[in-house]
Amino acid sequence: MHRRQVSKSEFKARALEFFRQVEATGEPIVVTDHGKPVVEIRPYRAAAARDPLEVLRGSVLRFDDPLSPVADDAWDAAQ
Repeated sequence: MHRRQVSKSEFKARALEFFRQVEATGEPIVVTDHGKPVVEIRPYRAAAARDPLEVLRGSVLRFDDPLSPVADDAWDAAQ
């Protein structure tokens, strides 16, 4: 999906128009500052309507032995 990009100054001048476009089409708009993306405007979707397990599906990369203790040196790596 290609996201439309607009500058901050263009967004400021036409914000209501862009909000209506996002509502009507469902397509997000990315607002840029000096060509760098800084904000994405997209339709609101209630989080409560999403199944928490579906949100997490595919996020666990490896799960060898969940009951084994964590080694002391593993804590150092997280810092």
